[in-house]
This record gives sequence, structure tokens and C-alpha cells, in this order.
Amino acid sequence: MSSDIIKFVFNNRIVEIDFSDERFHPSTTVLNYLRRKNERRGTKEGCSEGDCGACTVVIGEINEDNSLTYTPVDSCLLFLPAIHGKQLITVEDLAVKENNQTLLHPVQQAMVEHNGSQCGFCTPGIVMTLFALYKSMKQNTYDEAVQALSGNLCRCTGYEPIIKAAMEISEDPKPDKFSKNEKEVIELLKSIKAENNYPKINTSNQSYFLPNNLKEALAIKAQNPDAVVVNGATDTAIKQNKTFEFPKKLLDISAVNELNIIKKQEGGYTIGAGVRIEKLKSFAYENLQMLNTLLEVFASWQIRNVATIGGNLATASPVGDLIPMLYALKAEVELGNHEKTRWVTAEEFITGYRSTCLESDELLLNIFIPKPEKDTLIRSEKISVRRHLDISTLSIAMRLKTSEDNIVEEIILAYGGMAKTPKRALNTEKFFKGKPFTLENAKKAGDFIEKDFKPISDARAGKEYRMIAAKNLLLKMAIAGDSNRH
Repeated sequence: MSSDIIKFVFNNRIVEIDFSDERFHPSTTVLNYLRRKNERRGTKEGCSEGDCGACTVVIGEINEDNSLTYTPVDSCLLFLPAIHGKQLITVEDLAVKENNQTLLHPVQQAMVEHNGSQCGFCTPGIVMTLFALYKSMKQNTYDEAVQALSGNLCRCTGYEPIIKAAMEISEDPKPDKFSKNEKEVIELLKSIKAENNYPKINTSNQSYFLPNNLKEALAIKAQNPDAVVVNGATDTAIKQNKTFEFPKKLLDISAVNELNIIKKQEGGYTIGAGVRIEKLKSFAYENLQMLNTLLEVFASWQIRNVATIGGNLATASPVGDLIPMLYALKAEVELGNHEKTRWVTAEEFITGYRSTCLESDELLLNIFIPKPEKDTLIRSEKISVRRHLDISTLSIAMRLKTSEDNIVEEIILAYGGMAKTPKRALNTEKFFKGKPFTLENAKKAGDFIEKDFKPISDARAGKEYRMIAAKNLLLKMAIAGDSNRH
């Protein structure tokens, strides 16, 4: 079944939006939807690109154990149909009114008591992030609080009291009104799911498809090869917000569960293209530890909750955080249409600036990461203007295997931000083969970095800086290789 209607739970009731009357574009963001409602303007518009967190809302979804998870997201990057079958929570929902009095939610009260709000513009978004943290019901260290709040910009520099509030709310989290209403909300969400309806919206300006299974997604792509594929839309939504690019057709595959699975296999891990970065981060902590350093500084909690591994790869950005690492991991990519599938390497997948080998009727389905040999070192480093929530200026990922006497047997040096695509330093790799992987040789290899790359200057860095930084990252890899041996 399909229709022009989406349904979601809002203020403990099912809300319907019928796009056939064209009050909203199908790609209207949740933020713009809320800003049109006088009673819901606590959600603020700041940067419109996911950098400030002022627009943070929380999405409730049913877990496998039949409970709700509460996930903070940037509403400026979330298209309305993407919340079909989910619960939407805004800052206005937190407090309770009893006997003509407003009783603040514990996270709001903690912000008050620690003087965590100054001008107040960013406060609603911060409160919503704290609310999601509170609902996680776990003890938070200082570093975990900083990590959770990395997607919220406080222009008044009030971070310390905000972090204190974040740590306090985790000390003794108690059931709140959302706990009391959880069963009711779950039943409402299940009733939407039981209708087996997915939005297939057609208006005079735009079409939006939200299939709930892979077969349907592939069929839609075959019928609409020109549709822009989104799965989180953290890139497409920015283009819409900043340059007013409204795609004529959108295929949103965020509800395709078959693409949101991680499978452990004897030879490695198959990761669905729809696996969110936050889920990958949790999985990597125990299984793919070489990703931990990179994922700790991958965007923010809000963005990691919707951005996917497939999306980061398929945008083919020259500074895509994961792409150099996928090169170093020798990852393979599964592509498919409604008739067949095929596998290519991650390097073969990227064909040029913002371009891939995907055919017009294909979708990116899975990424396979082979288990590295025990004696292989895999590391990455990222340089950015800010530590958290920033795109790479440039990055490096290294795969290194040496003999017992430290002679290089295998090496991959993949750079991001040094060319129009993520690219391996092939001349530099060739220089290292058969030589000791030492700091001295890494210094000599700098001449080969200049043969491998001709970087450009842009808003993030000059070409001279990029070249110097690329050489320094190689030195850092050499120091890491030496420390790994000891």
C-alpha cells in the first residue's frame, strides 16, 4: 500500500500530513514544519546545516525489545516523510503543567540550577540533547558528556555548566512522563506500522518515495533512475537549505531494514549501506577497533544518528571521513538493481569528484570489511579546524605489514583532501616497499608525496599547508608504527 499521507506520533496522538493538498513540499524539513506552528517555535533555526544543534529534536522508535529509543537529530536536515511511523518530541513536550504550575523536566531543572543558559537561543537544542542522554539511563563521564554535546554550539561559551548539568542528570535518572506514556506511544506506533503503508508522494513539484523493503526500493529505482537517493539526507538537505536545490524525485531508503544489518562472518563483516554511523560506532568499539579514533570525531551525535556508512561512501566526497579508511581496509562494495548484484572494491567504486560507478538503476547495498591479519597495523588520522563536528581538511589511513626485522611487506597510504577524490599515494607506497618503516625513511618519503599529489587551495586550507600536513601525517604514521612494535 502507498499513499500521499505520512503519519507520526506527536504530543501523544497520531498526526497525519496529506501532501496531496500541497501545503508542504515532500522535502519540507521537520524544522520548517515546526516553525510554521506558533506553539512549536522553541525549536530554533541557526545554521541550517547541522553545525549548531539549535534545531535538535528527539525521535522515538520501537526497539527490538519492544521499548522505545530516544534519538537526538538535527531537524534542519530531516525531511518530513522520514519520521513516518516514528514519535516526534520537541522542547515544548518536556515540562508538565499541574494545578496551573509548570513543572520542569529534570534536564531543564538541571540547566536552571547550574546556570547553563545565557542568551537562550541554543538552549532548547541543548535541552533536547540532554533529554536523549537522560533517557539512555546510563552513567556519563565528563568525556561522554562532552561527546554527547559536541553537536550543540553554545555561542555564550557556557559549556562548563552545561556539562555539569549533563553529568548530574545521569546520577539518578528517574521515570518521567515519557516513561508513563511509553506503552501508549508504542501501541500508536504499532498501529501505524500495521497499516503496511509507505509514503509514495507525488505533487506537482516533487515526488518522494519511502519504501519499507529492499525489493520495493529496487523496483522504484528501476522505474525512476533519475531519483536522488537519500538515507539520512545530511548532504542533500544542506544543498536544499543553502542553495534551494529541490530534487524533482527523492528515493528515501532509510526505512529499508534489510540495509540496516551488520553480519559477522568468518572472513570479515558485512555492513548494510543503511547502517547509521552511531550504530557502526557502537559495533566498532569491540569488533573494528581501528575505526574507533575516526568515529569518535565523526560529525556529532545528532548527525551520526541519521548519517549512514553507505551515504558517506556514495557521496564520493574528496574529504569523506570513512573513504580513505575503507581503502586501507580493502573493503568491497555490493551494488545491485532489481535483477542482479555485483561486487567492486571501494577504490573502484569512486570514479571521480563526487561520482561513483553506480549505474542509474542500482543501489549501494552492502560494504564488506575483511578481517585484517593480526600482524597488520591499520591507523587513521584526521586534521580539521575543530576537533568535533567538522569535515576533514585532510586525512590519512594506513595499512602496514612488516617482517620481523621491520621491512615493509605491504603498505597502503590513502589520503583524503589531497586530490579531487580520496587517493592512494602510490609512489610513496612503492618507495617504502622492501625498506624499514622508520621515521628516517618517512622523512625521505616526503619527496614522493609531492609526486603523488598536486593539492589545491580552498576555503579550508592552502595547497602549501596541505602538502606540509600530508608529510607530517606520514611522519605520525611512522611514529605509530614504531610504537606498535614496542
